This record gives sequence, C-alpha cells and structure tokens, in this order.
Amino acid sequence: MKGFDTEFQNLDHYIRVITDRIWEGRRLEDIRRYYGEGCAVETPSSVSIGIEPVIEGTRNTLKAFPDRRLLAEDVIISGDEEGGFLSSHRIFSPMTHAGGGAFGPPTRRPVFVRTIADCVCLDNRIIHEWLVRDQAAIARAIGGHERDVAQDWLDAAGGWNKAPMPAAPAPYTSWVEPSGPAADAAQAWLESLKRPDARQSGVSDSVISALPGASVAVGVQERAQFWVDLRGALPSPEIEIEHLVGVPRQGRATAVAMRWRWRARHQGPGRYGEPTGKPVEILGITHLEIEAGCIVREWVLIDEVANWMQILSPRREQGNERGNEEGGDQPRGVRA
Repeated sequence: MKGFDTEFQNLDHYIRVITDRIWEGRRLEDIRRYYGEGCAVETPSSVSIGIEPVIEGTRNTLKAFPDRRLLAEDVIISGDEEGGFLSSHRIFSPMTHAGGGAFGPPTRRPVFVRTIADCVCLDNRIIHEWLVRDQAAIARAIGGHERDVAQDWLDAAGGWNKAPMPAAPAPYTSWVEPSGPAADAAQAWLESLKRPDARQSGVSDSVISALPGASVAVGVQERAQFWVDLRGALPSPEIEIEHLVGVPRQGRATAVAMRWRWRARHQGPGRYGEPTGKPVEILGITHLEIEAGCIVREWVLIDEVANWMQILSPRREQGNERGNEEGGDQPRGVRA
C-alpha cells in the first residue's frame, strides 16, 4: 500500500496490528505514530480534535477497565490508497469494571460490549474517525441504567455541549453505493422502518440482530419491535446515510457497512419516557451480512447514553433542529 509501512500487507492487516499494539500491547504512545495530528474523532456524545484526546480517552478507558481486550469480529474495507481507505472495524470487548472513571466507582463486574470504529486511513495514519460504542451494555452490566449514566455525564459536563464534526480532509470523500447488495439492504432497512409489522422483503425470517444494551433479537418480529420502539419515541425522522459499502466474500456472506444519522424530536412516549420535544440526533453504524439477497445477520450500534443525554439536557440545542417532517426517510444515495 502506497504511503504505509511495508510491514502491512493490506488495510485489514494494518487495522488489526495497530489496534493490537495500542490496546492489547498497551503501547499508547503508538497513537502518535498511527494518528494524524489534526485527526477529528466523533462519538455520539463528543467531538475531539488531535492526538492528545485520543491518548487521554484510551488511558481513561484502561483505567476503568484495565483488562479490556479488543477482539476483531470484522473489518469492512472501502476506498483506496489514493483517496483514502475507510475501515469499518467491529470489535467485541470482554473486560472487568475494576477502576473508577466515567462509569463511577469500580463494581468488579464483568462487561461485554461491542464497538464499531469507522476510520479514514491515509499514508500510514488514521486521519478521521467515527466511533460508536454500546454504552448501554456497559451501564447495564455494572448494575445501572443508561439514563442514570446520561444524567451523571450531563452533570459533569454542564449540559449537552457536542461540537460540530468537521468534514473529513481531502482527498477522502464518503462513499454511498447507489446500487447493488448494499443499496438493496439499505432500502430494505428503510422500508422496514416505514412498515415494521409488514413482511419484510430482503430480510430473512430467521435474521439474528445484535441490538443496543447487548440485547439480541431473533426473527423478523423481534427485530421489528426495536425499530417500532425507537420510531415511536422519535417519530418522523430525517435519516441520512453517510457511508454505505458492500464487500462480496467468496464462499461467505456479503458484508455491508452503513453509517447513518437519525434526526427527530422526542415526541412519543415509551423508550425514553414522556415526550419532551427535545431534538435528538442518533449517530449509528450498522454491519450486515447478506445471503441469497436477504439480511441474515446484523449488528446495530447506537449509544443510548447519548440519546438520553440529549433528552435530559436542560439546554435547547439548535444543531439537531432538522428532521421533523413526514417523508424524511429518503436516504442520500439510495433510491426510494
């Protein structure tokens, strides 16, 4: 790969090796080697710029969960060495809440959590990143609830203060496949949001869905209930698909990576309590596996702590005002 150290065979190898060095090897100073100076990192609740916040965040995570491991479940690659690669890296982490930090005093409880990191990689460095972790899974594993964690974080931060995410640096541009298996899967997802109780074309009857809070749904009806609940609380969303790619794999299911945003107001009761009218933006990343034209497995990563923070915050933010009109399910780059 042009611009990358010769030890790396391809981008999949690069991502797995540097992740192992930084996390498993606890070589935090390697972040300076593999991250760009001005790298922007967006999570559902924050935006940071530069290397130092990445090092500090890694150090704080290891303080709270000192035995954390990052086990790669998949790395879905797109792009090239000229315009920049994007790796969508799905990670499963077993760990123990053995130290103090963002989740409070140590409980000594075991935690199992998934994360997906979308990283733009160019010339041997990560230059832009979107990171979504199932924070609700952590909250529940240590005996709490994501709502309480959200309130603690709001109190510490003085409200909801998320900065805007800058655009990815040139020459990288996001890619949304206009046709093919990934586009078909995205369209099936959008149709299932509009008619969650109908028979879902493009979705296997025995689909297995890993959902927030470390929950699992098996079958179309269980899967649909999650989206019914979410849409009931945050109706009439504007949905933007920012990244969509499908990777055929010989002898295996086609892998799809999709990063998306859901913008709506909290206008319905249920999942997040009584309606507050607050604007909410969800940054989500979904991985899918497709066989014979149907979604057979999926992993949906959203941060329920960030959702609760926006709902509980006393401040009225202007950045999430969009997305309240009917018919807002038209994705960018995917046909209706």
